[in-house]
Amino acid sequence: MTQQLNKYSKTLTKDPTQPGAQAMLHGVGLTREDFDKAQVGIVSTGWEGNPCNMHLNDLAKDIKKSVVAEDLVGLIFHTIGVSDGISMGTDGMRFSLPSRDIIADSIEAVCSAQYYDAVITVVGCDKNMPGAMMAMSRLNRPSIMVYGGSISPGILGGRKLDIVSAFEALGEFGAGNITEKEYLDVIENAIPGQGACGGMYTANTMASAIEALGLSLTYNSSIPANSPEKKKESEKIGKVIRHALEKDIKPLDILTKQSFENAISLVTVLGGSTNAVLHLLAIAKTANIDLTIDDFQRISDRTPLLADLKPSGQYVMEDLYNIGGVPGVMKILLKEGYIDGNSQTVSGKTIGETLEHVPDLDQGQKILRSLKDPVKKSGHLQILYGNLATEGAVSKITGKEGEVFKGPARVYNSEKDLNQAIGNKEIQAGDVVVIRYCGPKGGPGMPEMLKPTSAIMGQGLGKKVALITDGRFSGGTHGFVVGHISPEAQVGGLIGLVENGDIIEINAVDNTLNVELSEEEIKKRKANWVAPKIRAENGHLRKYAQLVSSASEGCVTDNF
Repeated sequence: MTQQLNKYSKTLTKDPTQPGAQAMLHGVGLTREDFDKAQVGIVSTGWEGNPCNMHLNDLAKDIKKSVVAEDLVGLIFHTIGVSDGISMGTDGMRFSLPSRDIIADSIEAVCSAQYYDAVITVVGCDKNMPGAMMAMSRLNRPSIMVYGGSISPGILGGRKLDIVSAFEALGEFGAGNITEKEYLDVIENAIPGQGACGGMYTANTMASAIEALGLSLTYNSSIPANSPEKKKESEKIGKVIRHALEKDIKPLDILTKQSFENAISLVTVLGGSTNAVLHLLAIAKTANIDLTIDDFQRISDRTPLLADLKPSGQYVMEDLYNIGGVPGVMKILLKEGYIDGNSQTVSGKTIGETLEHVPDLDQGQKILRSLKDPVKKSGHLQILYGNLATEGAVSKITGKEGEVFKGPARVYNSEKDLNQAIGNKEIQAGDVVVIRYCGPKGGPGMPEMLKPTSAIMGQGLGKKVALITDGRFSGGTHGFVVGHISPEAQVGGLIGLVENGDIIEINAVDNTLNVELSEEEIKKRKANWVAPKIRAENGHLRKYAQLVSSASEGCVTDNF
C-alpha cells in the first residue's frame, strides 16, 4: 500500500542513485521512515497584503497537521495572488487575469519538480481558484481545493457594506449625494477583516462552482473565513487526501461535461459572476472537456435565477451559510433535476450521496426564491452575438435593468479615460458607454471595470446607462453591462471601429449586440484602421499578449 501511495515521490526517496535529493530532504527534517510515505504538496496563496488571503498561511498549517496525522508527509509551499479590490481602477488590474496562469504554472512546476504524490491548494481571491484548478487538472494527481472563505459584511449605521459599497460611495460622493465624512466612513468600515469579498462576486462564485464540480468538500464554499467551522474543516482534509491517494481519485476522474454543467447551473441559480464563463472555459480546456460559451447560454435558457444575493440583490454569502449554504441550494437543484447527482467528488462519494444527509434550507428563508417565483425565469448570464460580437460576448442581465437597451455610443479607449469622464459628469442618461482596447491582448490582461460601473451606479445612472467592453467586469458589477466582446478591438474587432454617436442596441431577449452601420461604412472604417502597438513593451504582460486566446475561448495561454 505504501509503495502505491508514494508512486511519484519514490522517484526521489527510494532510488539509491538520488543521494542529493535524499540528503536535501533529510535537511528539511524528513527521516528514513518518512521516505516510505506519500508526499503531499500543500500550496498556499496566502499573503499579508489582501484580506482575501491574509489568513491562508495559518490555514495551510492546520491542514498540514491533518495530513501528518494520516501518516503522510505534508510540505507547504507558496504561490502568488493579486488583489482585484486593491488594484481595481489602476494599471495594476491588468495583472489580475494573467496571475491565473502564473498560479497554475507555479503549482504545476513545484509539484512536478518535487514529485509530490498529491496536492492541496489553499486559496482565497478570484484568480487563485481557477489557477489552482488548472494546475490540479494538468498534474492529475489526487487533489483537493480548500477555499479560505468569505468575509463578514461591514456594518455602518445598521447598513451592511462590502467592497462594492466603497466603489459606489465614490460615485455618490462625486454626485454630491453624500458628504466627505460619509464617504470616508464607508471606506473605513466596508472591509472588517479576513475573507474574500462577501457577495456572489467572482471568489464566491468560483468557490461554489468548484464545490459543484466535486473538487472541494461539501460546505467549503459557504463557511465564512472567520468561522470556527473553517478550522474544523481543515482538520478533515488529511483524511480526504489519504482516501484519494488510496483509491487513486484524481481530478480528471471527477471533471466531466456533466460536472461542468452542474457548476454552470449552480452559478446561474446563484446569480454568479460573468468571470465564471472565462474561468470554467479555461479549466475545461485544461481538463480536455468540450465546453463552449454556447453551453452557458443553453443552461441559462433552462435555469432560473433564484438568489437575492449581492451585487444585484441584498444578501451575502455569510447570510446564505446561515440558512443552509450552497449544499442546501444544490439539494433543491438535485431534487428539481437541474443538476446530476451521479457526478463524482473528491470524497469518493457522488454529488447525490453527499447531499443525501444535507439539511434543507431554513423554513421561511428569503435569500433563495422558489421556482414558482424566481428573480428571473431564465439565467442572468446571456451570450450575445451580432456584428459587434461575431465570436460572442457575455452579458449579466438580472431583469432589474430591463432586457433591451438602445442608444448612442460614447467611446473611450481606456478605463482611465472613462473614469475621468465620469468624474467630469460627461456620461448622460441613454448613453451606451464603450470601453475598448481592454481585452486580453489590448489591455493587455483584460482588466475588470468595477470602478466605472460602481461610479455610474453611485451617480444614479445604473438603469439609465449601458456599458459594453472587450474587457471584463468584476463579480461585483451590476447594471446593464456587456463584456468579453470578441473579437476585441486590438485584433480588429468592430468594437474598435465604433465612433461617438453610432447607435448600439443590446438585446438580451434575442441575444444580440449590434451597431447600426452599413456594410459599406464598416468596410470603409476597417480600411482606415491601424492596429495600435501592444501597451506592454516587455515583461509578463507582453508575453501574455502574445500567447493569450480570445475571451470566447477562456483567455488561455496554451491554445496551440
